[in-house]
Amino acid sequence: MAADKGQDKDMNMAGKVAVVTGAGRGIGREVALTLARRGVSVVVNDVGASLDGREEGESPAAEVVRLITEEGGQAVANRASVAEWESAASIVQQAIDSFGRIDYVVNNAGILRDKIFHHMDPADFEAVVKVHLFGSFYVSRAAAPHFRKQESGAFVHMTSTSGLIGSIGQANYASAKLGIVGLSRSLALEMSRFNVRSNCISPSAFSRMIESIPGASPEEQARNLEMRRSRTRPEQIAPVAAYLLSDAAKHISGQIIGVRGNELYLYSQPRPVRILQNSQGWDQQSLTEQVGEGWRSSFIPLERTRDVFPWQAQ
Repeated sequence: MAADKGQDKDMNMAGKVAVVTGAGRGIGREVALTLARRGVSVVVNDVGASLDGREEGESPAAEVVRLITEEGGQAVANRASVAEWESAASIVQQAIDSFGRIDYVVNNAGILRDKIFHHMDPADFEAVVKVHLFGSFYVSRAAAPHFRKQESGAFVHMTSTSGLIGSIGQANYASAKLGIVGLSRSLALEMSRFNVRSNCISPSAFSRMIESIPGASPEEQARNLEMRRSRTRPEQIAPVAAYLLSDAAKHISGQIIGVRGNELYLYSQPRPVRILQNSQGWDQQSLTEQVGEGWRSSFIPLERTRDVFPWQAQ
């Protein structure tokens, strides 16, 4: 793949090397293809599992590699799991072995095991957190020494409105996705001295009509999740990922960018919104009066993603 012609020099990514996890389908696939078209050599990582991570089939990573190489680009397939340290580190090592360096990491791999909280099995919680949060840490940690040595590099991590805002039946997914925000912020702060950046993208890929419904039958849940996934328009998300990795975004780090159709959002991050001080200390009455009642109008309501985004995105 020849790099896009006529692009700004800061968007010229030719000669760079990227690891993209979960790149066999959906958003990851489009990110891998977009980067390759900009001259990036790509390690296309995908274990080939089903949406819940349980059933392994033929890896779709090889198909993405075929598409890239047919267009003249460079890519290699990788089936290692991000959920364990040694296998995750091997993904980064393959980039070094195949292309001699690593410049970008896109942490996109993930699974879903939606279930209402009081029915959620510990195994389902742990599996989702391992892939999303631990996986993002493992791959990022493996790349960090290389970024430090070369004094350059960029991370893009996928978070979600399930963690940023809230969703029903996704305590495991929401916990992992909000944890990724903390991970990205820490990377941005600690790696900035080495000219390394870290940002999150929050794709909002479903309408209020197809949010996962706890209590639905397994067949209904599968249909809802597949519909949600199919309504994701990866081509609207991939350019944002490529931009955040490029030198054109060298001043952007530690941020959360929402993508919903053709809409973009810059998300706020937790900061104090009200402050109280009581030189006498706090008791039940003063807390009730000044916190319970005084702050009532400032409390964040128990909204779900569909309440915050009630309109259809294009």
